[in-house]
Amino acid sequence: MFNHHDISRDAFMLHGPLSHHGYDWWWHSFTAWDEITGEEKPFFIEFFVCNPALAEKKPVLGQLPANKEAGKLPSYLMVKAGCWGEDHTQLHRFFSLKEAKVYDGVPYRVSAGDCVASETLLAGSISVSKSAAEKHPEWMSDAGEITWNLKVDKQIAFNVGYGASKALRGAEAFAMYWHAEGMKSAYSGEITFNGRKYMVTPEQSYGYADKNWGRDFTSPWVWLSSNCLKSKKTGKMLKNSVFDIGGGRPQVYFVPLDRRLLGVFYYEGKEYDFNFSKLHLKVKTDFSFEETDELVIWHVRQENIHAVMETEVTCRKKDMLFVNYEAPDGSRKHNRLWNGGNGVGTVKIYDKAGDRLLLVDEVEATHIGCEYGEYDTEG
Repeated sequence: MFNHHDISRDAFMLHGPLSHHGYDWWWHSFTAWDEITGEEKPFFIEFFVCNPALAEKKPVLGQLPANKEAGKLPSYLMVKAGCWGEDHTQLHRFFSLKEAKVYDGVPYRVSAGDCVASETLLAGSISVSKSAAEKHPEWMSDAGEITWNLKVDKQIAFNVGYGASKALRGAEAFAMYWHAEGMKSAYSGEITFNGRKYMVTPEQSYGYADKNWGRDFTSPWVWLSSNCLKSKKTGKMLKNSVFDIGGGRPQVYFVPLDRRLLGVFYYEGKEYDFNFSKLHLKVKTDFSFEETDELVIWHVRQENIHAVMETEVTCRKKDMLFVNYEAPDGSRKHNRLWNGGNGVGTVKIYDKAGDRLLLVDEVEATHIGCEYGEYDTEG
C-alpha cells in the first residue's frame, strides 16, 4: 500500500552540526470560509526553528544590522501565519528557543506562548502593528492580526523514501530534506484575520501539511500541490486523490544535482510515483516557469518507466506574496520566492503501453499551493 505515513520524519531534526547551522519547519496550508459572506480564503501557518544551539535569552534576528556586524547567526522559533488573495499578508512572531518547548521525540510538538503545533493540533496568534512592522524590517513581516485554533487530520502522505531516510539524515547528505506527512489533510476549526472570522471545515479545507529541514534552501525552489481535483473523464470530484511536486536543484554532499523534482499523483488509490531518487523508475523531468504581467505559470512533465504526468498551473500575481525566510547563515538569498494558495491548472496522467501513451484522465485542479523562486544573483 502506497500510503507511507511516517511521523518519525516529522520529528525535530536539529541535532549535531544542524543544531548550530540548520532549520526545521512544519508548514500547513488550507482554505477557510468567511462566516458572514461565505467567501473562501486560503491561509497558511508555519513553525520555523533556526539554529537552536545558538539560542540566547531573546530571539536572535539575522537581519538586524547589529547582529550582522557582530557576526551573530539567527536563532529563534518563528511562527509565520497569513493568507493569500488580493490582501495577501504574512505575519511573523519570534520566540527565543530558550523559552520555546520543542519536544525531541515522536510525535512532534512545538510550543511557545499561546502558539502550539503538533500532528493533530494548531493554535496561536500573531499581532504586528503597522508602526512595528515599519520599525523592524528584520522581522520580515507585514502588519496585521491573526488567531487560529485548528484540528489537523493528515490523510495521505508523500514519503520521499531513501532520500530522507535515517542514514542520509544522519550523514547530512542533502542540504534540504522534505517529507509531506499530510499532502492531503483535513483541517477543522476557526481563524480570525484582521477582525473577520473564518470557518474551516474538513470537507472544504483542501489542506496540506509538510516539513522541510536542512542547512540551506534550494534554487530554483518549486512546489505544486492540490487535493481539490475534478475528473474531466467523469465530471466528478476525485475524493481520494492528490498530487504533490517539489524540489528544484538538490545538493548531495555539497554537490548540486541538475534540476530535479520529486512528484507523485495519488489517483483514487493508485500511486503514480515520479521520484528521481528511486533509480529503478528512471524518472525524467522537464520543468519551466514563466511570468507574464499578471500571471505566474508552471509547466512540468514527469516520466517514469510506467507513466507520464503533465502538469500546468497558473496563479494570479495579485493573489501571491514573496514568502520571507533567512537561511541559517543569516543570508537572504530568496527575495522573489513566489508563494500562492489558489492556483488553478490541469494534470494529465498517462499509462505507457509500449511506445504509446494511454490517457488515464485529465484532471482540473483548483486551490493549488504553488511556489517558485531562484536565488538573487546580484551581490
